[in-house]
Amino acid sequence: MSIYNVGPRRLVVGAHYGLKEWLIQRVTAVVMVVFTLILLGDYVLNGGANYTAWASLFSNQFMKLLTLLAFLSLFYHAWVGMRDIWMDYIKPVGTRLTLQALTALWLIACTAYAIQILWKV
Repeated sequence: MSIYNVGPRRLVVGAHYGLKEWLIQRVTAVVMVVFTLILLGDYVLNGGANYTAWASLFSNQFMKLLTLLAFLSLFYHAWVGMRDIWMDYIKPVGTRLTLQALTALWLIACTAYAIQILWKV
C-alpha cells in the first residue's frame, strides 16, 4: 500500500464533479421538460401536427432559440450521464478516454447538426 492512498496526502480524483454535475443534470432536465410542455401545448392548441403548423411554430426566432437551448441541454445532459458511466464502469484509462472523446465528438456533431437544421427552417 502506498503512502499516497491514506491520510491528507491521498490523491482524490473526480471529487469536484458531485454537486455541480448533479445540479446541471436537474437544470437541463427542467429545461427539457419545459420545452416538451410548450410543444405539447402548441400541439393541443393548434389541433395537431402538420407541416404548416410546425413551419409557423419554428419561424418564430424565440422558438428557434428555445429549441436550441433544449438541444444544448439534452446534449450536455447526455454528456454528464455518459461521462459518469464511462468513469464508473470502464477501468482501462485508454479505453475510457477513447470512449469519452468519441462521445464528446458525437455530441458536438449533433449540436452542429441541430444548429444547421434550426436555422434552415
